[in-house]
Amino acid sequence: MVCGRRENGGAGRMAVIAAVAFGALLALVAAGWSPLLAVDRAVALEANEVLAGRPLLTDALAVVTALGGAPTSWLLLAGAAGDVLVRRRPRLALFVIVTGLGVLVLDPALKELVGRPRPVVPLPLATAPGNSFPSGHALGSFVTYATLVLLFLPAVPRKARRAVVAGAAAVVVAVGATRVALGVHYVSDVLGGWLLGTAWLGVTAAAFQARTGRLGQPLREGLVPGAAQALAPAPGAGSREPGRGRQAVARLLAAWVLVLGVVVGAGLLVTEVLAGGPVDALEEQLVAEVVEERTPALNRLSSAAAMLGGTPFVVGSAVVVAPLVLALTRRWRPLLFLAATMVGEVTLFLAAGEVVGRPRPAVPHLDSPLPPTASFPSGHVSAAIAWYGALALLARPRLRAPWRQLIVAAAVVAVILVAAARVYRGVHHPTDVLGSLLLAVPWLVVTARTLLPDPGAEDPA
Repeated sequence: MVCGRRENGGAGRMAVIAAVAFGALLALVAAGWSPLLAVDRAVALEANEVLAGRPLLTDALAVVTALGGAPTSWLLLAGAAGDVLVRRRPRLALFVIVTGLGVLVLDPALKELVGRPRPVVPLPLATAPGNSFPSGHALGSFVTYATLVLLFLPAVPRKARRAVVAGAAAVVVAVGATRVALGVHYVSDVLGGWLLGTAWLGVTAAAFQARTGRLGQPLREGLVPGAAQALAPAPGAGSREPGRGRQAVARLLAAWVLVLGVVVGAGLLVTEVLAGGPVDALEEQLVAEVVEERTPALNRLSSAAAMLGGTPFVVGSAVVVAPLVLALTRRWRPLLFLAATMVGEVTLFLAAGEVVGRPRPAVPHLDSPLPPTASFPSGHVSAAIAWYGALALLARPRLRAPWRQLIVAAAVVAVILVAAARVYRGVHHPTDVLGSLLLAVPWLVVTARTLLPDPGAEDPA
């Protein structure tokens, strides 16, 4: 994404080449060049036909596309700016802010200028406001993740830099692909967003380099290679025994399979063995009685409580917390712990729900439309356990009594509120909540014991 040879790696040259390519594409789109329109329409219709009738895949694409949405981009850029400010790099923070503000201006202005309508497909899978060219998600995701790479690449070990760049590029490509797959953009819209993002980032990077006397230097080592020491983790934080990383991955994979087996086994016990029995009848009666006690005030409270375990809130808080954790600890391992915990929870939830396939309770639901996932286990509850439990485990060794007890109590209360809200709103059975406990608690324990250092090795708060 940002690597290149010395002879073609300067930010200014990158900006010129991308701007020329974007101008050519813009002219073709504005002129309605028929070969380009034919390809755009054919891909849009084919993608819509493939995804029609696959709600789980559509829901997964919606999660990926959120990685390039404006809320995620702004939270990531704000966290990055705050991080470099904490490290006393105000110029880098200004670079991040100016780059982000440019996206806020360029996207709506060009959409209005070109005025291209959104794709029309037989089965709309998503909606988006405004015009189609260029794709704001493609533009924003490229600028956001490339900016993060330019900022923090100097602090990444050389052996891992290509993997970091490839990972950021994969996220950008995935976000662009979801915009086409969901039917809200044409392929040329996404290409336009990427080219415009490259041009704008090249402009701001060249301006920053000019202010620091590095104009024309390649970007393959980040925007400011000399900032490596300031951005690097704390001394000794990256040291580990040879092969320990592979052992950790193997341990997590083995634990993932075992936890999945336990959750699926419990789900099949509920849906196959106990179905139609006294436990099933008692559970249905309990849900029906809870529904009868609904009031407008409780409806509002339950909606707010359920949000604590919802994907938008968890993802939003994660992109805020992650840069702060890195800035405060200057260690990568806490971020790996958070990422492994949440990725494992999501994949376990999706896999278990797909196998068990339990329908929602047969009562009026307060949430509409419901997600296409199954009822067992509860994704909101498992996400709450994993996220708030992980935060408590990170914070507890760095706090003194009584704050240690308070942070754990807050995590427990958050989980209880989410579980009660999901049952109250009629979208889960009580045993769905128990299934979430079987999923998230063991997985949280395994990731903590595998990726977090021993409590005695932590620095005191």
